[in-house]
Amino acid sequence: QVQLVESGGGLVQAGGSLRLSCEASGRTFSFYGMGWFRQAPGKERELVVQISWTGATTYYTDSVKGRFTISRDNAKNTVYLQMNSLKPEDTAVYYCAAPDSRTSGYVYWGQGTQVTVSS
Repeated sequence: QVQLVESGGGLVQAGGSLRLSCEASGRTFSFYGMGWFRQAPGKERELVVQISWTGATTYYTDSVKGRFTISRDNAKNTVYLQMNSLKPEDTAVYYCAAPDSRTSGYVYWGQGTQVTVSS
Protein backbone atom coordinates (compact mmCIF):
# COMPACT_ATOMS: atom_id res chain seq x y z
CA GLN A 1 0.00 0.00 0.00
CA VAL A 2 1.42 3.33 -1.06
CA GLN A 3 1.58 6.00 1.60
CA LEU A 4 2.86 9.56 1.56
CA VAL A 5 3.31 11.02 5.02
CA GLU A 6 3.97 14.72 5.47
CA SER A 7 5.47 16.28 8.55
CA GLY A 8 6.97 19.57 9.65
CA GLY A 9 3.98 21.88 9.55
CA GLY A 10 3.11 24.21 12.36
CA LEU A 11 2.56 27.78 13.49
CA VAL A 12 5.21 30.35 12.68
CA GLN A 13 5.42 34.13 12.64
CA ALA A 14 5.71 36.03 9.40
CA GLY A 15 9.29 35.99 8.21
CA GLY A 16 9.96 32.64 9.81
CA SER A 17 10.86 29.29 8.29
CA LEU A 18 9.56 25.76 8.22
CA ARG A 19 10.80 22.58 6.59
CA LEU A 20 8.25 20.08 5.39
CA SER A 21 9.09 16.44 4.73
CA CYS A 22 7.21 13.85 2.72
CA GLU A 23 8.24 10.25 3.20
CA ALA A 24 6.89 7.70 0.75
CA SER A 25 6.42 4.03 1.50
CA GLY A 26 4.97 1.07 -0.34
CA ARG A 27 6.91 1.75 -3.53
CA THR A 28 9.81 3.81 -4.70
CA PHE A 29 9.27 7.15 -6.39
CA SER A 30 12.94 7.61 -7.16
CA PHE A 31 12.26 7.66 -10.89
CA TYR A 32 9.25 9.96 -10.79
CA GLY A 33 8.70 13.63 -10.32
CA MET A 34 6.98 14.71 -7.13
CA GLY A 35 5.22 17.82 -6.01
CA TRP A 36 3.85 19.90 -3.18
CA PHE A 37 0.38 21.42 -3.36
CA ARG A 38 -1.44 23.64 -0.91
CA GLN A 39 -5.03 24.51 -0.18
CA ALA A 40 -6.06 27.57 1.77
CA PRO A 41 -9.54 27.92 3.29
CA GLY A 42 -12.10 28.73 0.62
CA LYS A 43 -9.60 28.29 -2.19
CA GLU A 44 -8.80 25.58 -4.68
CA ARG A 45 -5.79 23.33 -4.25
CA GLU A 46 -2.82 24.76 -6.14
CA LEU A 47 0.52 23.37 -7.25
CA VAL A 48 3.29 25.10 -5.34
CA VAL A 49 6.45 23.33 -6.43
CA GLN A 50 7.52 20.18 -8.21
CA ILE A 51 10.77 18.40 -8.82
CA SER A 52 11.95 15.95 -11.45
CA TRP A 53 13.14 12.52 -10.48
CA THR A 54 16.79 13.54 -10.80
CA GLY A 55 16.22 16.78 -8.94
CA ALA A 56 17.69 18.68 -11.87
CA THR A 57 14.43 20.33 -12.90
CA THR A 58 12.12 22.24 -10.61
CA TYR A 59 9.02 24.38 -10.96
CA TYR A 60 7.90 27.05 -8.52
CA THR A 61 4.71 29.02 -8.64
CA ASP A 62 5.47 32.74 -8.83
CA SER A 63 4.33 33.55 -5.32
CA VAL A 64 6.98 31.35 -3.69
CA LYS A 65 9.96 31.86 -5.99
CA GLY A 66 13.04 32.87 -4.07
CA ARG A 67 11.51 31.79 -0.75
CA PHE A 68 10.74 28.06 -1.10
CA THR A 69 13.15 25.31 -2.10
CA ILE A 70 12.21 21.75 -3.00
CA SER A 71 14.70 18.93 -2.75
CA ARG A 72 14.67 15.16 -2.60
CA ASP A 73 16.65 12.26 -1.21
CA ASN A 74 15.87 9.25 -3.39
CA ALA A 75 17.75 6.92 -1.09
CA LYS A 76 15.24 7.83 1.62
CA ASN A 77 12.25 8.06 -0.74
CA THR A 78 11.67 11.51 0.75
CA VAL A 79 10.95 14.96 -0.62
CA TYR A 80 11.52 18.16 1.31
CA LEU A 81 10.14 21.68 1.11
CA GLN A 82 12.18 24.40 2.77
CA MET A 83 10.02 27.47 3.27
CA ASN A 84 11.69 30.74 4.22
CA SER A 85 10.40 34.29 4.63
CA LEU A 86 6.93 32.93 5.24
CA LYS A 87 3.96 35.22 4.75
CA PRO A 88 0.42 35.04 6.16
CA GLU A 89 -0.80 34.23 2.64
CA ASP A 90 1.24 31.02 2.75
CA THR A 91 -1.18 29.71 5.37
CA ALA A 92 -2.70 26.50 4.02
CA VAL A 93 -2.73 22.75 4.27
CA TYR A 94 0.25 21.46 2.35
CA TYR A 95 0.03 18.15 0.50
CA CYS A 96 2.71 15.97 -1.00
CA ALA A 97 1.81 14.22 -4.26
CA ALA A 98 3.27 11.56 -6.52
CA PRO A 99 2.33 10.08 -9.89
CA ASP A 100 1.68 6.48 -10.78
CA SER A 101 4.04 6.57 -13.74
CA ARG A 102 6.24 9.04 -15.56
CA THR A 103 3.35 10.00 -17.83
CA SER A 104 0.48 10.08 -15.35
CA GLY A 105 -0.73 12.96 -13.26
CA TYR A 106 -0.51 13.00 -9.50
CA VAL A 107 -2.52 10.10 -8.11
CA TYR A 108 -1.02 9.53 -4.69
CA TRP A 109 -1.60 12.14 -1.99
CA GLY A 110 -0.53 12.57 1.59
CA GLN A 111 -2.91 13.49 4.38
CA GLY A 112 -1.66 17.06 4.47
CA THR A 113 0.12 19.14 7.07
CA GLN A 114 -1.14 22.50 8.33
CA VAL A 115 1.06 25.55 7.94
CA THR A 116 -0.13 28.68 9.70
CA VAL A 117 1.73 31.96 9.40
CA SER A 118 0.75 34.69 11.82
CA SER A 119 1.22 38.37 11.05
